[in-house]
Amino acid sequence: MQITAISRAFFDQLADVASAAIMPHFRTALAVENKLEGAFDPVTIADKAGEMAMRELIAATYPDHGILGEEFGNTGLDRDHVWVLDPVDGTRSFIAGIPLWGTLIGLRVGGRAAQGMMAQPFTGERFYGDGASALYSGPGGERPLRTRPCGDISQATLFTTSLRAFSGAEQEAYLSVERQAKLARYSADCYAYCMVAAGQADLVIEAGLQPYDITALIPVIEGAGGVVTSWTGGSATDGGQVVASGDPRLHDQVLKLLG
Repeated sequence: MQITAISRAFFDQLADVASAAIMPHFRTALAVENKLEGAFDPVTIADKAGEMAMRELIAATYPDHGILGEEFGNTGLDRDHVWVLDPVDGTRSFIAGIPLWGTLIGLRVGGRAAQGMMAQPFTGERFYGDGASALYSGPGGERPLRTRPCGDISQATLFTTSLRAFSGAEQEAYLSVERQAKLARYSADCYAYCMVAAGQADLVIEAGLQPYDITALIPVIEGAGGVVTSWTGGSATDGGQVVASGDPRLHDQVLKLLG
């Protein structure tokens, strides 16, 4: 297998075309579709336009790469390089006019989450990582991303998107951690993981994730010095139950509680 790293500049190009397709719809009276019967899983024209713009650029630049996307399905998943796309991670925030959403652009190489970017076009922020290093760019310029030390749950700032995402047993396991944390916050979606990478928070615990919810974020957190696994300590690349920690010591404590 030939492993080829893709330039960060191409991730920026993907973020640019997605932003151009998505931002005309933010804070407008756009129509919202529901993808699930019996639950609310919203999708808008912004989600679809953003993903299509990225797909077209990937197909034109890297026609031999596969794509796993939230809105338009999968192609070439057996290829060495597979892009994992979520044009608007945090659609509920998007339709409510809150900028706690982002475009997730991940690249798997040989099945491993190798590179990733979270781009937030409203704030002009981008968080990029390749597993070995991570960078922030935004209104304040560009700087390396580094997680902060936090060796005990009692000192941790914890994020999760919603308690509704957990089953009964999962929710109790999550709450066993939240009860010990210093601070718990909700509804940040992909932004939560980026705040861990930036050293502003310490921990994210979620369940029911899809690959496109997490693949792009793994290289960002790992590149900043953090850890991302399943609740049992395995790979988080396929989603499901996910824990992201800024400090490996904290991660070990949390896995024991969740297990």
